[in-house]
Order: sequence, then C-alpha cells, then structure tokens
Amino acid sequence: MKEYTTDKIRNIAMVSHSGAGKTMLADALLFTTGAITRIGKVEDGSTTGDFDDEEKRRGISLSTALIPVEYNDFKINLLDTPGYSDFVGEVISALGVSDGALVVVDSVAGAQVGTEVAWEYCDQFSLPRFVLINRMHRENANFNGAMESVQRLTSERLIPVQLPWGEKANFKGIIDLLDMKAYPVGGGAGGDIPAEMADEANAARQALIEAAAEGDDTLLEKYLEGGALSADEILRGLQEVIQHNLFVPVFLADASDQVGLTQLLNAFTILLPSPAEAPARTAEGAKGAEELKASDAGPLAAYVWKTTADPFVGKITYFRLQSGSLKSEGRVWNQTRGVEERLANLSVTRGKEQIHVATMHAGDLGVVLKLGETETGDSLCDKGHPLTLPAPNYPNALYRVAVTPKTQQDAAKMGQTLSRICGEDLTLSWHNEAATRQTILQGMGDQHIDVAIRKAENKFQVGLEIHPPRVPYQEAITKPASAQYRHKKQTGGAGQFAEVHLRVEPLADSEFEFANEVVGGAISSNFMPAIEKGVRSVLDKGVIAGYPVKSVRVAVFDGKEHPVDSKPVAFETAGRNAFKEAFREGGPVLLEPIMNVRITVPEDHMGDVLGDLNTRRARVQGMDSDKGKSVVNAHVPLAEMLRYTTELRSLTGGRGIFTMEHDHYETVPHNVAQDIIAQKEDDEEEE
Repeated sequence: MKEYTTDKIRNIAMVSHSGAGKTMLADALLFTTGAITRIGKVEDGSTTGDFDDEEKRRGISLSTALIPVEYNDFKINLLDTPGYSDFVGEVISALGVSDGALVVVDSVAGAQVGTEVAWEYCDQFSLPRFVLINRMHRENANFNGAMESVQRLTSERLIPVQLPWGEKANFKGIIDLLDMKAYPVGGGAGGDIPAEMADEANAARQALIEAAAEGDDTLLEKYLEGGALSADEILRGLQEVIQHNLFVPVFLADASDQVGLTQLLNAFTILLPSPAEAPARTAEGAKGAEELKASDAGPLAAYVWKTTADPFVGKITYFRLQSGSLKSEGRVWNQTRGVEERLANLSVTRGKEQIHVATMHAGDLGVVLKLGETETGDSLCDKGHPLTLPAPNYPNALYRVAVTPKTQQDAAKMGQTLSRICGEDLTLSWHNEAATRQTILQGMGDQHIDVAIRKAENKFQVGLEIHPPRVPYQEAITKPASAQYRHKKQTGGAGQFAEVHLRVEPLADSEFEFANEVVGGAISSNFMPAIEKGVRSVLDKGVIAGYPVKSVRVAVFDGKEHPVDSKPVAFETAGRNAFKEAFREGGPVLLEPIMNVRITVPEDHMGDVLGDLNTRRARVQGMDSDKGKSVVNAHVPLAEMLRYTTELRSLTGGRGIFTMEHDHYETVPHNVAQDIIAQKEDDEEEE
C-alpha cells in the first residue's frame, strides 16, 4: 500500500440500523476501486468486513471492521460498524477515531432504532456526516419517505445532493446535482438528465446552491446579489456547511446495481475533512492539557480504540495516530500502563488481511501485532513527552449473567480469559460478587453476552456456562437483641468449654463493629479475638437466607470460661452460635439493592412503560422530556431489572433506552423476603 500523508486521509465511520447494507456497500466501494474482484455477500459469509466465524454464522456484523479504500491518491479509512444495539460500544469506539460519518438508511424501512442511536452518537462527537439512502431498486423503495424519516431525527436540514432516477423496479440510476448528469445503474458514464426530471433536478440544484452559499459570507453576498456561483465556489460552500453541521447532504447508492459509488467516493475526498482539518483533540500532558492537531510535526500521540485476539496471528491492536509519525520496528511508551512496547509489525488491515507499512502519518488508522501489555483505551506516546488521550464515555452494562467454568481446567483460566475479553470491549465487565459467591459478567444484552461466551470458547479454548444471576441481598437487624451460648465438649481427653453472652444492635454509619464490654474478668481478653473471629465467620454467610450481614454492632458483655478446658476454638464456636441466636431475635430483615433508573422512550410508549414499572415495585421520582422524548426517573429494585434490556425493547419496538446505577439498599417486603428465604431452604435440602 502507498504511503499517505495526513491531507490525503479520510476517516469515516459507517453507521446504521442492522441490515441497512453497510457491509455490502464497503465491498462495492472496494470493487469499484479495483481492490477486490467480486462483491461479497453477507448471506454466504464472503464480505470483506464480516470475516469472523461468528459473524458469518449469525449473518450480522459484531465488531467494527477497518477497511481502507484507495481512490484518486486518497486513502479513505472506512469503519464498518455493527448495527445491532447490543454492540453499541463498537460504534462509539469507531466514531471516537473518525472525522466524519456516513449514516446508511434503507430505502424501504427508512430511519430505524439503530439509525436514531447512531445519529445521537454522531451528535455527541460533533461529526460532520452524510446520509446515504441505500438500495433504491427494492420493492416499496421510497426516497422522499426515507429522507423524511431521517429529518425527524434532527433539527439540521437535509439537502439532497442526488435524486433517484426512478424507484423500485423502475430504478434506472441517479441524478447528480453537483455536475447535473444522470448516471445509470451498472456504473456507466454520466449523460444528460431525462427531460421528465429536468424541472425537479433544477429546483433541487437551486436549493443545494442556496445551502452552499450559507457556508461563506462572501458567497452568500454574491448569491443574494444575483451572481452565479462557480462549481468550485459551490463545493467550497458545501465544505463549510457540512463540516460545521449546518446542513446534512443526502446521497444515493446501490451496491448491487453499481450506481452512485464513484460519486460517493468523490464526495468523501472533497466534502469531508481530513484529520488535519478536523478539530484538535485534547490530551493530558505532564504540564496539563495539550491541544493536538493531526500533524507529523507534533509530539507522538496514538489512541488504542480496539484490540482483538486472533488464534493464528495473536493480539491485534488498532490505533489512531493523532499526532506525530510512526515507523515500523520503532518503540513507543504506553502512558496508561507505564511500559515500553515495540512496534514489530506496523500494518493496516483490510478486513482480515494485514498489509505491512513502513511509515504511518498523523491522522491515520493502523494496527500493530503482538503488543504485550497494551489494551483498548490506552495511549501511546514518547516516554520523554507523556500524553494521555481521553477515551469516549461508554454506557453502563445493563445485562448480567452468572458465569461458571465447564471443567476444572476451564476454572483455572476463567478469570484471565474474562479479563482479556473485557479488555477488548469496554462495554463488557466482570467481577466476583461476594454476596452471592458468583462470577458476574455484564454486557449490553443477551446477544452481546452470547458472543463473549463463544469467543471464550473459540478463541481462548475456555468453556463457560451462563446462569441467571442471584441478587446481592444483604441481611440486617431492626432492633437490639441479646443471646447466650454455651459450648461444652468432653471427649475423654482435654475438653472444650466456652460460654458467651452478647448483644447485637443496628448500626447506622458502618458495616460492622465489635466491642468488649465484659467487666470483672468473666472472659479473659485473650479470648476476644476468637469470639470476634466466630462472629465474622457468620457475616459473609448470613443467618436467615445466606447473604452477607451488614450494619450490625456486636458487644460481648458476659460469659464464663474454664481454667483447663477453655480454648480459643471453643470461644470461636460459642461466639458464632451466640451471634446467630441474637441475630434471629433482632428482627432480621433482607435488604435489596435499589437502582436509580433513567428510561427514555418515545412519547407514545410512555403509558406502556409506566404501567410496566408499576409491576416492578418501582417508585417514579420524576418525569421529563428530552428532544421530543419522554424521560422517566425511578427507583427500582435490582431484582426486577435483571432482564429489563430485553423487555424494554419488546415494549417499545426497540426505541426505548435506559441507564441504571446502584443508589441504595432498602428492606425487602415481607412477602418477597419469605419467598427468598424459602428458596434458600429448598436449595439447602437439594444439596
């Protein structure tokens, strides 16, 4: 591959709802430029972007594919992102290293849930973007309807740069309003606009020129005075309005009909910014914040936006070189990990193909193989000029499962494997839940989790099984209580004796407190650590339902000991059992985690969502509106939210989203608590 300087690079994320045709479009652009000899098909697993075995099996994109397209001495780095909502982390990562976006919209379905989500993330990153209405030959294709559906997502005005030449079975090609030519399906040369479309094309071009004039005060003044704008002036004006998100241009293309592809490539190179023209990115340096423009002359700074494990190649690290330049076989400093890494295999990828490069310039996207310590989200730089580039904000994981190893051999490698998988995808996380003694894996939905489990088995050879997670309840008391317990054991030899009197009280400000209130030497102070050890052994395992005990004060106030038979182990046993009896007399209750939930839904689904929340023991804290959508804030028990990701999608046709974070613990209602305790007793009987 040629060496491309910063001004000849374009980084463009392709985003859409699942099934809108991004992956096929990327293949068509590669075919148009001669990089491949045939356009692949998603259904038979032959596309460049969907090369992973799991993607072929499911027929959808699961991760972002980096696909550089070489065209007219430019390198266009296309990032083909997944459209399925579970893999939104891949979309965020791709948008975070892009300078523009292509929002692909199906000509029949129009803007869908995934389109809406992608658009909102494009807004968050302030990315200039194109809209592409795809596959106009399909039955029920509707260009105006599709464009109107996108317009409802945004206050920015959509401006057609092309018009369809017919629709559905009569789709013949596109009318390009920049050069006022008609391009037929099959990729033929442009010709005259058909007479029956001349008036529509002229009116649309006039609107395009007006939009371009608004991008530059000089052009606007010339246009208002009646002067005609030249082709170069129109393009210059369009560059301004697009790069400042004043207007969004609308294009047409069709991979199977081979139309609109060259025009789209031209628009990428002319209308979207190079990394050098994109806004500077802020890095944290030794002396504070530094603004980094994409320039070879700047300090070395690269952001790792993706890592994957390949069973044949090893670890693959994807990065954006924000500033400075890189040469293969060089060394870089990982500022995040505090280690030096060697760049032994500097490359670019085209799907699964790795193409070695000797030098990489600022603004480019590349990969390096077999880095030892570097993970997704890390920053690479010169050790003498440390810089940290910020990672995007990712949504909290909302879907939880408990994970167990299939075999003893898998158990030894489970923790390391989960760490590697979660290190690749920042919307996945795992932890050991002490309250339930389960290993919890968290993701964005059931498909997300399923893909992670399959990756563990196929790429890391670790078999994992998933189960419904238990809720991390806690046990507490509601009133003071006391109890005594005598432990006496005689076995013919030395005996065991201990008697402990203790009191338990609710504790407001801390989890546990132990006090020695014995007076008169009824129990020697050297036995107190054993009593405390016995009490603490109960704290983790619980008394009434097997969950950790929290917020309790224990005071030992009396007891007895034997001059020969009293031993620490006897007082440990007595302390343990005295605490259990006192706890049972202290009005024990279960506490459950209460989540602060924020749900955003279209207004017409608000009633259904509120009705559903009422069945989940939710307490609505307030309602609001945000950009035409309804927002509900509520406190909901975690036990009622374990599968809410799937259920909210079902309630709202996929248009509802929510965030959730832990807020506090509350007492479980008596009837619910009885069921939990009964379930624990049933489990013990089965064991």
